Amino acid sequence: MFKKQPEIKRQPGMLILPAIDLKNGRCVRLVQGRADQETVYHDDPAQMARQFAAGGAKMLHLVDLDGAFEGRRVNQEAIAAIRGAVDIPLELGGGMRTLEDMAAMIDQGIDSVIVGTVAVSAPEIVQAALERFGSDRIQLGIDAKAGKVAVRGWVEETALDAVDFARGWKAKGIVRAIFTDIARDGMLVGPNLDAVKNFARASGLKVTASGGVTRAEDLAALAALEPEGVDRAIVGKALYEGTLTLKEALAF
Repeated sequence: MFKKQPEIKRQPGMLILPAIDLKNGRCVRLVQGRADQETVYHDDPAQMARQFAAGGAKMLHLVDLDGAFEGRRVNQEAIAAIRGAVDIPLELGGGMRTLEDMAAMIDQGIDSVIVGTVAVSAPEIVQAALERFGSDRIQLGIDAKAGKVAVRGWVEETALDAVDFARGWKAKGIVRAIFTDIARDGMLVGPNLDAVKNFARASGLKVTASGGVTRAEDLAALAALEPEGVDRAIVGKALYEGTLTLKEALAF
């Protein structure tokens, strides 16, 4: 029996999720998802999670980068340590390719898992996951490059239109998508507001915006898209590089 997902304590406005990307057990950031463009920011991801939680974060976004590239769960020890370190909700993506992977993570205390590659390669697994765990625990990861879906840690491009793909999954029960503009991720150049707005409006899903957030003005611009369904934003490199503080981010 899986644990009940805890309620996220919400304030009016956008929910900000600090990102912890895991590679070889450490907290890193990549540039446009490229494994050879890695910067290590902390050797103890659990301590990083504690800092975010102590700073007021209401939820964290975790990515098992090794899992995304290898197609299997890898950073289990680091993920378990993070779960034990904080009592706020956690969402996890990367390497979620089987129903067993998803069940193991949810049973371990991860509140929702993000599916991307498997939604393309084996949609029947995602359908089974929705039926077993519910739409509040299964999120769709849309990693877009020039409007097309990319998979397997962003190294493989498909011919699938991101909006059409999202609409198809909405019809099957998906409620929320994490929309990442690969070209902006880790670049500190600001989010692609038009792409986020158009995706949210056309897909009809609740949208978590990811990629490019650099400063407070970027979050203000994303917050203005809340009427379109963009009600969450992931912030990563900006927090680690100091172009945006957690206090500033949480103001939105």
